[in-house]
Amino acid sequence: MDQIEEGKPTRTQIIVRFLYTILYLIIFEVLKLVIQVTVLFQFVCLIITREHSAPLRSFSNRVSTYLYKVVRYTTLNENGKPFPFSDFPTELEPADQQVNFD
Repeated sequence: MDQIEEGKPTRTQIIVRFLYTILYLIIFEVLKLVIQVTVLFQFVCLIITREHSAPLRSFSNRVSTYLYKVVRYTTLNENGKPFPFSDFPTELEPADQQVNFD
């Protein structure tokens, strides 16, 4: 049986956290694909119109923040479960106003 020691998690708690981590690693892989598609679409829009899509930039910025939260949770650096067990995060940093191609 799990012995309860002061300040140490039980094996059951560790297994539950591990299962959540597996779920978030699957979500992470799906979101990697979403980011790749948004990057390609953003560059297609940029080549065609020579302007970036502001809504797409905002969306990808929020997804990037979410990915950051997922990585922090799965690497045991954050205790709060990310979305869908909490609110979808707002942008961590605002996007730059001007995009440079230097």
